[in-house]
Amino acid sequence: MSVAALESSSLKPNHGIRAVAAASIGNLLEWYDFTVYAFFAVYIGRNFLPSDDPNLDLIKSFLVFGVGFVVRPLGAVVIGLYGDRAGRKAALTLTIMIMAAGTALIAFAPTYAAIGIGAPVLLLTGRVLQGFSAGGEIGGAAAFLVENAPPGKRGVFASWLQASMGMSNILGALIGIIVTSVLTRDEIIAGGWRIPFMVGVLIAPVGLYLRRTLDETPAFQAEMDKRRGAALNATAPLVIVFRDHWRSLLKGFGLCVLWAVGPYSLIIPIPAYAQNTLHYTGQESFIAALISDVVLVFACFGAGALSDRIGRRFVLSAAAFALLLLVAPLFLWLHATHALINLIAVQSIFCLFTGCYIGVAPAALSELFVTSIRATGMSLSYTAAVVGLGAFAPAVLTWLSAALNGSPLATAGYVMVACLVALAAMIFLPGVARVTERG
Repeated sequence: MSVAALESSSLKPNHGIRAVAAASIGNLLEWYDFTVYAFFAVYIGRNFLPSDDPNLDLIKSFLVFGVGFVVRPLGAVVIGLYGDRAGRKAALTLTIMIMAAGTALIAFAPTYAAIGIGAPVLLLTGRVLQGFSAGGEIGGAAAFLVENAPPGKRGVFASWLQASMGMSNILGALIGIIVTSVLTRDEIIAGGWRIPFMVGVLIAPVGLYLRRTLDETPAFQAEMDKRRGAALNATAPLVIVFRDHWRSLLKGFGLCVLWAVGPYSLIIPIPAYAQNTLHYTGQESFIAALISDVVLVFACFGAGALSDRIGRRFVLSAAAFALLLLVAPLFLWLHATHALINLIAVQSIFCLFTGCYIGVAPAALSELFVTSIRATGMSLSYTAAVVGLGAFAPAVLTWLSAALNGSPLATAGYVMVACLVALAAMIFLPGVARVTERG
């Protein structure tokens, strides 16, 4: 019996719905914590890394944001191996617990004015915990979703992974709108910035409950039966990935370049960029983020479903090509005019085509790896791209923008290079040229 048939025959009523909910809510929390950090980076910098230059505060705040990514490879290896040995459910439960701990630490850490150098140390520790957790989340959650998908539905099931990112941005933007509407800027700096992180702490128990009450995926259960018969050792998944699947790792890295660069250049840092460089108010930037992230969610779902019908590679290539052509003109237009409707329009277009790419990427990446090493292979491919290209993008691009007197060309050029890499990667991805159901 094929893996697809096994999955279809083994799924209980509503199991697929619960699987999607468990993976998505946990992933929403992962992204929510990253999102609200970027949204409130201006205020975090003032509290933990203060100086006389607001641009420098923001750059330092984004550097701490990026440092959290440095431990992602460790999280990808440790949690990816754990997921390929102990199961998807066990790995997803672990990631959400670690992420909640990091969020709580940031939410309640004393500021620089209170404890001096200890404040940025605590902030960095919280980001390290979040980064370690996120390193294993993508591979584990994506594997969990595609292995619970009915035949021919992997694209739409896997699209929930990145759609939940859009949902987290929507939640973060809503909280941002409320905070900036109710509190003054001084009140936000004084402690109002903690509110979004406290909301994240409250979300964690819901995701933890859903993940702990789920069954393991049928495909992984079948793999465990095979593994017991073969008596594989505990290090086998990592050894097998590098020994036998290094070509898939390279292909996966190429696929993940735009997946990493797009969100961390065009979505997550834009609210802070709009405030710090374009001089929009906090409330205006959060309104634009809220509307554009609704577009992101629907783009992920639509592209995922479309990829099940016409193939992954076509949808991925079209999205990358559209961004290649539009990113520079849109940034220049945004800088040439100062109107909220223009900010909303530009962010929405960015979210549309970024969503079309990242909504399909998880399913395409999962089809490069078999069940036995899927979580490890996906985590390593994605994490390598994020650490190498996405981690410090907000900090570097903020610095370049300031050095170039607010010019958007640095960000546009960075994204365009990522688009070219993605388009080149499509040539070497025959496994995503058509819809596949690789076990």
